Amino acid sequence: MESIMSSAGPVDPMVPYRVKNITLNVSSPKSSWTYWVGIGSACAAYAFVYLIYFFVEINPRKKKDWSVERRHIVDGHSHESLGASTSTQGREMRSTYGAINGSVNDQLAEPLGTSTSNQGRETRSAYGPINGSANDDQLDVRFNEPPDEQDSDESNESDGPSESTSLPENDYDFLQDADSDKNIFRTKTILYVSDLSRKDKKYLNLKYKVYPRKLLIIAVFYALPVIQLVLTYQRVLNQSGNEDLCYYNFLCTRPLYIISAFNNVISNMGYVLLGLLFLIIVYRRNRRYRNVVAQHPHVATKYGIPHHYGLFYAMGLALMIEGIMSACYHVCPSYNNFQFDTSFMYIMAVLNMLKIYQTRHPDINPHAHVAYMFIAAVVLVGVLGVLYGSVYFWAAFGVVYFSMCIIISSQIYYMGRWKFNLGVFKRLFLMVRQDRFHCLKPMYCDRMILIFIANGVNIALCVFGLMTRPSDFPTYFLSIFISNLMLYFIYYIIMKVRCQEKIPAYANLFSLIALVLWGFALYFFTTNLTSWEATPAKSREGNHACVLFDFFDYHDIWHFLSSSAMFFSFLVLLTLDDALWLVDRDKILVF
Repeated sequence: MESIMSSAGPVDPMVPYRVKNITLNVSSPKSSWTYWVGIGSACAAYAFVYLIYFFVEINPRKKKDWSVERRHIVDGHSHESLGASTSTQGREMRSTYGAINGSVNDQLAEPLGTSTSNQGRETRSAYGPINGSANDDQLDVRFNEPPDEQDSDESNESDGPSESTSLPENDYDFLQDADSDKNIFRTKTILYVSDLSRKDKKYLNLKYKVYPRKLLIIAVFYALPVIQLVLTYQRVLNQSGNEDLCYYNFLCTRPLYIISAFNNVISNMGYVLLGLLFLIIVYRRNRRYRNVVAQHPHVATKYGIPHHYGLFYAMGLALMIEGIMSACYHVCPSYNNFQFDTSFMYIMAVLNMLKIYQTRHPDINPHAHVAYMFIAAVVLVGVLGVLYGSVYFWAAFGVVYFSMCIIISSQIYYMGRWKFNLGVFKRLFLMVRQDRFHCLKPMYCDRMILIFIANGVNIALCVFGLMTRPSDFPTYFLSIFISNLMLYFIYYIIMKVRCQEKIPAYANLFSLIALVLWGFALYFFTTNLTSWEATPAKSREGNHACVLFDFFDYHDIWHFLSSSAMFFSFLVLLTLDDALWLVDRDKILVF
């Protein structure tokens, strides 16, 4: 230090100066063996998961279980057809069909906007034998038909338009007074899955198949400019040498070609590989279910939860695309690029909530274009929060957030029968004037409890954001969706237990594995190796050496564990209602 200072000339004691102590660690570059060991070990772990699924799939006991289920379905259908030859049994079957029986007045809630109860009785009487006034001879004739003819008649009634049709729903709803019909079935105090699975099965399959197709188109047009942008950042960093552009863990960067931190990029392979495995599992289940339906068509309309796999395909595809987007972010980690990592997390959270809701509300789930337009608005809000986090933005965000809570809550509570238009305030005034304090008593207690708790949580999150205005807006915004997803899933589990519905043992196992993986994953996620909220120099103080195979750091372990946790969480949703395979739909409650 003295030689340097003397060469620069005499030092004036009156002039302030700074002395910096610099420590240089020069290490030899990692050999290719380190790369092979790190990448090969990760690939071997995921190959082991594929191998486990392969052995489970070829297990002869599983095939035996499916054959037993088929035999039970066939025997149950034959018993149902042969056992309905008397009028007494015909009345019993009518009484088990949800609340559409002789005591319909006790279990039907009069829909909003209905002026008199006579209109409801007239509408109900228009459905022929499905009411309390139907005579027993009509039912006996219907149920004494041969099974094949009976199934063909039911398929003709329910098939409606073919798969190639593109007509909207309202153009082929041939029921008399379709709106009144929906009011009757969707505003009952006790709802069964048979009440909300009345639409054409082929139409619903087409409706949900659109989800993965549109998501793939969105992903292509979203990912291409993102890949181009992050590669441009990487090229600028390599040419200028300015490493402050990207926030790496410099103590564990393993470069490969032009990529500075290849280990942080390749560790996202778990999202892609496990997302692909989930798609394979969904495809196999869908194919197996189609084979059963092809031999026994009545299964698709009478037993279990309606099987529509479009949303599951979309979930698996979103998991794969999340891996690609996360890899793009880790090419050059920064605050502006973090939005690419969170965009498909929003999509996965929304798709999971839609899937849980669709399980028992297949007729009233939103269309794909509506869901994706909502997600597009969510992504736009996330971008505005990153670029313009001013007071005005937070004020507008609070207003929109609170308004969306009210709209979504009313749609859930009234099963989509509440219309938001210019007459909403007039209807509210008339309802309060007519019912007075009686309107404060909830008609649907379970739904009211869910909505009350959910709105309490969302208002708390909104107030927290308005008061603290967190600088990391994407993480805060994502926590809103994760909180609502977890709340809804817990509510669904509680209601299953309350209704004494059995949860399969393997679904419980998947839940346990997912919880353990999420616990460890969150531990490694909170180990901050970098922080783009601070200066680049301050961020380097948190850097840490590699901890796994001298190739992966703590954040890479987060990638491995979180992708596995998401995979098992998806399996929970896929298998949660398997115990309802052989249960009549008019005995499965809606909640």
